[in-house]
Amino acid sequence: MATALIIGASRGIGHELVRQYLADGWRVIATARKAQDCDALEAMGADTHELDVNNVEAVAALGWKLDGEHLDVAILNAGVYGPRHDGFPTQGDFDQVMHTNVLAAMRLLPILAPLVSLARGKLAVLSSRMGSLSERSHASGSLYRASKAALNSVLIDTALLYGGKGVTCVAFHPGWVRTEMGGAGADISAEESAAGMRATLARLPASDKPAYLNYDGSPIAW
Repeated sequence: MATALIIGASRGIGHELVRQYLADGWRVIATARKAQDCDALEAMGADTHELDVNNVEAVAALGWKLDGEHLDVAILNAGVYGPRHDGFPTQGDFDQVMHTNVLAAMRLLPILAPLVSLARGKLAVLSSRMGSLSERSHASGSLYRASKAALNSVLIDTALLYGGKGVTCVAFHPGWVRTEMGGAGADISAEESAAGMRATLARLPASDKPAYLNYDGSPIAW
């Protein structure tokens, strides 16, 4: 049975990824920050671990809890947008966004990549088209943009380290999705986004080069 790990699965896209993989007969390991969210995920059929990605001890503990797992797919979904205003960021805003979107990835990807390598699988992060340096046309959401550009850099480094060991690395733009972050006026549903990313991962050939893709598989320039 194929195994998928979803980091950050309490709601939105992460929750929908869990639901869809379970519906297709996969074994799913899911994390959430709160015990009640883990209970709800377990009721769906997932194996769960309570995890705050900003807690270094919890991240380290996840490593030994997952020791020996063969992950066909691992998706780092946890992330925050931060302040909706632009301009002078507070230290608190900067720390929250960068710690959640970047530092957590720098700690988690080296733990997950060897487990994905054992299955010669796919390792994905939920980035954003807003993190593209070459396709950028305006400066709104500057702190979020900076964090996603940095996340992409972390993924590229992971591909350099593990691409030759059977790990295919992907940075996804999930689309503008109707979630708590995306808002009610966004373009697509969480169901469409999750289905698109799952289909893209399924048909993506193994590669030692990282890919930066829209949820439907169309490429994005770094």
